[in-house]
Amino acid sequence: MDLQGVRLQKVLAGAGVGSRRACEELIAEGRVEVDGATVREMGMRVDPDTAVIRVDGVRIAVGVRNVHLAFNKPLGVLSAMSDARGRPTLGDYVANRRERLFHVGRLDVDTEGLLLLTNDGDLAHRLAHPSFEIPKTYVAEIVGPVPRDLGRRLRQGVELEDGLATVDSFRVLDRAGSRFMVELVLHEGRNRLVRRLLAAEGFPVQRLARTKVGPVSLGELRPGRLRPLTSQEVGDLYSVVAL
Repeated sequence: MDLQGVRLQKVLAGAGVGSRRACEELIAEGRVEVDGATVREMGMRVDPDTAVIRVDGVRIAVGVRNVHLAFNKPLGVLSAMSDARGRPTLGDYVANRRERLFHVGRLDVDTEGLLLLTNDGDLAHRLAHPSFEIPKTYVAEIVGPVPRDLGRRLRQGVELEDGLATVDSFRVLDRAGSRFMVELVLHEGRNRLVRRLLAAEGFPVQRLARTKVGPVSLGELRPGRLRPLTSQEVGDLYSVVAL
């Protein structure tokens, strides 16, 4: 990149906002901000590694060095980038990437589902910090019957060995005989909290998966696969942690 930077519409198009022409229209309509100021000039140049750019108020990830990935962690994989004992880790799935990635939070080795991987340190730190109370959604398989008041009890709080714990929401998703699939949303990050909560109420978890972190959903991503987050997803993550 030269000392004058890169044209704003090219940066936006490269970030997946739209075609170059569509990005020019966004600029002309006053829907683009750079470092807090609305921009309407087509010729403006920016440094994509330092500029804070928003479209319709949503921050756009434009730094060429920033990587944001969703990963469906399989069962048996450690939430670590390496392991001295040679066990499977997250690092095995990104070994061919040049960036130094790290994971946002962790999942137990016997829990599968969504993990975020990034080299965006500011974003990762805030997403993991308890003060931002990022909601996380889990789907658990338990053996029923499930009493009608289980959700109310979980929302009111369950006393565990390390203090009272609550969920934000609880619902039954499906049933097959005595097997129930239930969904829990919570923003705490204590170790094995979903398993401990349900076990304390008499429902040991048979299988557990995380399906959502804040605004990012696992969707149809298969176990062991990665996908880049969309510009909208990254913008939504920036928004929930006030970046």
